[in-house]
Amino acid sequence: MSRVIDVHIHLSELRGDALRPFAEAHGLRYDLKELLSLMEENGVEAGLLLSPPLRDNTIVRNRRVLDLCSRSRGRLFPVLTVEPSAAAVRECVATARRNRGEVKGFKVRLGYVPSFPDDAVFSALYDFAESEGLPVMFHTGDTSLPNASLRHAHPLNLDALANVRSSLNIVVCHMGNPWIEDAAELVYKHRNVYADISGLFAVGAKYSKEYVEYLSGRVSNAIYFAGSAEKFLFGTDYPVETYQSALSFVGKLKLHEDDFDRVLYSNARKVFPI
Repeated sequence: MSRVIDVHIHLSELRGDALRPFAEAHGLRYDLKELLSLMEENGVEAGLLLSPPLRDNTIVRNRRVLDLCSRSRGRLFPVLTVEPSAAAVRECVATARRNRGEVKGFKVRLGYVPSFPDDAVFSALYDFAESEGLPVMFHTGDTSLPNASLRHAHPLNLDALANVRSSLNIVVCHMGNPWIEDAAELVYKHRNVYADISGLFAVGAKYSKEYVEYLSGRVSNAIYFAGSAEKFLFGTDYPVETYQSALSFVGKLKLHEDDFDRVLYSNARKVFPI
């Protein structure tokens, strides 16, 4: 395997973190010291840190994400999560301005919040992101909370935004799983749309091994459909996936040898100002 950048990591060190059951299932402590150690062990040069959801479906505050990144010895970089309100957008843009050069992008939690990506409430955020050359990541597909809205999390909702925001780099998180082919169509259609392959599987199901094999075929086919691997990004969704399982999954993809470096490293350097 080549050098690695993980574009999708969660961490809070809070007891109410809704992703803690995934960490427990993997036997992880789910803290900063462990994360940095795992990154070192697996050749992960850098990672993007995103706010995880809390059990009440609110978010860990962006200031905690900034603090964790500041303690990471230059290994983690913040992506700010933006909720669908004018006040939240103003606060997030102001935080990004104060931390210009540190903040590497933004995240919108489609599905966890009942909003669509082209809602007018996000316009000021997109204007700022375009002016700064910062991408916006969108949760798509399945969610970790049972009361989230799949209608709002469908990746094809991003088509309307990409049609009118051709200068905004858009990242489809989790390849829209289970709507992987729809995410591939977005990547194929729009030059500014990318997809990360994070958080596609978890542990504990009876057919986990078979499911991973099935997914590796679907992701490989999605890359073929898009025409190349130049717009696909590696991520773990830590703690949902371990580095061992996520890197093993990439190794199962049926790609030309030079494309593994693109997916694991060089594509991320193009999309995010790392």
